[in-house]
Amino acid sequence: MTAPRRQRKRRNFLVPTLSTAVMLAVLLGLGVWQLRRLAWKDGILAAIAAAEAAPPVALPAAPTPFEKVVVHGRYLPVIALYGAEVRETARGPTMGGQLLQVLVPAAGPPLLVARGWIPDGALAAFAEAAPAVSVIGFVRLPARPGWFTPRDDPGRLRFYTLDPARIGAALGLKTVAPFTLMAMGPPPPGGIPAPAENLPRPPNNHLSYALTWFGLAIALAVIYGLWLRRYWRQEGAGGDE
Repeated sequence: MTAPRRQRKRRNFLVPTLSTAVMLAVLLGLGVWQLRRLAWKDGILAAIAAAEAAPPVALPAAPTPFEKVVVHGRYLPVIALYGAEVRETARGPTMGGQLLQVLVPAAGPPLLVARGWIPDGALAAFAEAAPAVSVIGFVRLPARPGWFTPRDDPGRLRFYTLDPARIGAALGLKTVAPFTLMAMGPPPPGGIPAPAENLPRPPNNHLSYALTWFGLAIALAVIYGLWLRRYWRQEGAGGDE
């Protein structure tokens, strides 16, 4: 066998083999990383389930989005509507949004409370002050508008980005808490506003992602094995020249 042919034979074997080894290591690494993410996410979901089953805690100075809290205060007759969501009602599919009302707590700045879903046109029915209340819920941190987020309409008290600072300023508030309290619990008589029923839970798709990466690794190994068998058959058939 001539030297150029030996070099070509070595290159024809090494390049696919090394490339396969690198890609296999990457795929297996991604699969292991997703398994670690799965364990981390399972821990978060277990903590959320425990918080949901436990009594609510007093609203801390720096609340997290995955804890159940309670706030005592009174509602001001300052309201707005957030978002656009169609829900099934007795009248059929109905467009509506989250009723936002300003709550003045016993201590601290006013805060926006998303009391629950109401249909369009029902906002004026809630424009009144309320006696002392206790609101149980969870917090949502400020959001930023995306590329396709509709523009807020302060004139109609309709907002599409849940940004307490911007909404509070549009409602005439000098100060407002830097988060929104999303009310939880059963709906009142009449069904509206319909608050959230559970704490939010982040998606947990890491097992399916891990299986996908491991599946691709197996497929790559099978393809390489078939190629390797064909390679050695060709080399055996060609023999040394």
